[in-house]
Amino acid sequence: MIDFMLNGQPCRSEASPETSVLELLRETLAVTGTKEGCASGDCGACTVAIGEPGPDGELRYHSANACITPAHQLNGRYLVTVDGLAQGDSLHPAQAAMVESHGSQCGFCTPGIVMSLFTLHEQQRQAPAPLTPQRLEAALGGNLCRCTGYRPIRDAALSMGTHPENRPLWLDAAAPRGNETGTDRLDPDAAFLQPTSLAELRDCLTQHPQARLVAGATDLWLEATQRLARFERVIDVTRVAELNVVEEATLDDGSSGWWIGAAVSYSRLEPLLEEHYDAFAHLLHRLGSSQIRNRGTLGGNVANASPIGDTPPVLLTLGSRLRLIGPEGERELALDDFFLDYKRTALREGEAIRAIFLPRPAEGQTLKVWKLSKRREDDISAVLGAFAWRLENGVMRDVRLAFGGMAAIPKRAANAEAALEGQAPDAAAFLAAREALAEDFQPMSDVRGSAEYRRLSAANLLERLRLVIAQAESDSPREVMLHAYAH
Repeated sequence: MIDFMLNGQPCRSEASPETSVLELLRETLAVTGTKEGCASGDCGACTVAIGEPGPDGELRYHSANACITPAHQLNGRYLVTVDGLAQGDSLHPAQAAMVESHGSQCGFCTPGIVMSLFTLHEQQRQAPAPLTPQRLEAALGGNLCRCTGYRPIRDAALSMGTHPENRPLWLDAAAPRGNETGTDRLDPDAAFLQPTSLAELRDCLTQHPQARLVAGATDLWLEATQRLARFERVIDVTRVAELNVVEEATLDDGSSGWWIGAAVSYSRLEPLLEEHYDAFAHLLHRLGSSQIRNRGTLGGNVANASPIGDTPPVLLTLGSRLRLIGPEGERELALDDFFLDYKRTALREGEAIRAIFLPRPAEGQTLKVWKLSKRREDDISAVLGAFAWRLENGVMRDVRLAFGGMAAIPKRAANAEAALEGQAPDAAAFLAAREALAEDFQPMSDVRGSAEYRRLSAANLLERLRLVIAQAESDSPREVMLHAYAH
């Protein structure tokens, strides 16, 4: 049973474990303003807003793709759809701005755009800040429109603040939340389990070692929408308190950093990365839209063990570790030892990832991450390269190179690393590193790229790295020209 607030009204509904929010709205509740476009989290037509009370008790809303959000994750939450924004003939500022700016033609994508604008409007109301082009791109980057053109939609975003504040009264009402900690969330017969503590999670894993684990569902739910899969039992880790924290820590070897809980979303992680790892933070915007970053997690991306997952090569480059939890307690494991073969990891039966250790940048360390995909935004990698190093007395030290899309697993390029370690970053050293890639990888061909394309692309990313290092050391016109050409 799912208990939640829908557009200010208490709602209770039953659903099978693989039901999405979109299915629940349209097929069970007959709330049809939310539209299905791609059913894969790409187009944003199904965008809704999900609210949770913040530390001050005020609701904080985030945008989400209803097509790949598990309906059971609404338990105890506030759901706002386009159907609930207007008060009679009085439109919400997001709706009024879209009308005035002529931001809609066929209207199919419009509900999702309006809900992204609603979320932006709520953020502006709670924490006013300039609506920079970058902020607008982040807010609307997950909404595609085939016929209107984006200028009037952008105009609508900029003009929302000029419209009367016709927000539904229930948005500010202190309505009771649903059954977030009800007795059925851990019912042994329930198909969708929602533990709220590490102890409860361990019990669930022990009792149901074959259950599917879900956090953001940005990948798992594609099995339901694209392959029509049915899930016998699902364990939702998003309510586990210990999996939702970021803790500073120092390991036994003296290295310091942060343990990132496996249920921490990309959006929550962004400020930390922006402060310490610029290149990693930038990658998150290539990884997916706001709707995806609001739901997806670092833990899920690692556990998914896809050879083309975006974050594992970066974490391998940084020397990350994992903290695992299972029936026998906890253990730690270097990420280098986690990926065994295609979609096969070192997780034992009944184990799950508790946290990922992100080391603090070493003195003088530089990180570069480059992703190659058919679309620049919101697309899966064909090849991703992550590179970390230090320059010490003119030679490269602590060189770590990792690639996605080049093998059955995300993998470091050990031979290429050895070719660069202790060498000056010159053409000869990088030629040796590029040649060594043939010993590190034998890539396969698939719909995203041929084996030859991948070999050439990986080698070219190393050459790009050489040019970037050279450009940083020299301001000569030739190096600047080569650097611009590499981009």
